Amino acid sequence: MATPFAGKRALVTGAGKGIGRATVKALVECGAEVIALSRTEADLHSLKQEVPSVKTECVDVSDLPAVEAVVKGAGPIHLLVNNAGVTQLLSVLDTTPDAYDRIMSVNLKAPVFLSQYVARGMVERGDGGAIVNVSSVASSVALTDHLAYCTSKAGMDMATKVMALELGPHKIRVNAVNPTVVMTDMGKMAWSDPVKSSNAMTQIPLGRFAGIYTDPTLSVHLAFGRRLPGKEALVTALCVGRLCFLVLSHSLPLNYYLTP
Repeated sequence: MATPFAGKRALVTGAGKGIGRATVKALVECGAEVIALSRTEADLHSLKQEVPSVKTECVDVSDLPAVEAVVKGAGPIHLLVNNAGVTQLLSVLDTTPDAYDRIMSVNLKAPVFLSQYVARGMVERGDGGAIVNVSSVASSVALTDHLAYCTSKAGMDMATKVMALELGPHKIRVNAVNPTVVMTDMGKMAWSDPVKSSNAMTQIPLGRFAGIYTDPTLSVHLAFGRRLPGKEALVTALCVGRLCFLVLSHSLPLNYYLTP
């Protein structure tokens, strides 16, 4: 495989499972030096066994001082993938302040400030970079028992737009990828009930949720396809694990906002 990210350092959060884990593998395959963040030591251990070159950091992204310390000790970071996310299935009437704060802290507050820490270094170096925020179609579609989650992803989409606007002049591209339900561990927890998932599946032409795939076809289109600036691009979520092709894609305008 080609190594378009040779000499680049990437930081990926939520790297122990699902989309984050697949993204780490793809970035390494493309030549990047990867720092994988996860709050679960066992996941990082197994990832290290599969990908010996990856550097692992056991950190909860909601612990901002710890995250900032990782960034400061990592050296120049050229690519950032904000993938870590959590949810808790609670109705509007049952949502608690603690549950709401936890989801917002991991899904929105952490990506905003981690992006700030990394972007400061990019601006100081003057060599630009790329940030990808893994959002969700839940940012624009109301889902039962997902009050805090939907709110956090809507916030992430707007944060992405503001970051793209402000950081674009510094040659820093900021994009959001908004997949539908992906059957990661968290996706299975939320959508394995056939009664609950049946209605959502009727809205998907293929009649099934997305899985973690490694075929690079879609990602190549993302990397080299021509796009119209200022427009949203609708794509499938079949290759969400190949976000590495997006983060350095110079075909995406600096203020481009991508929503599968």
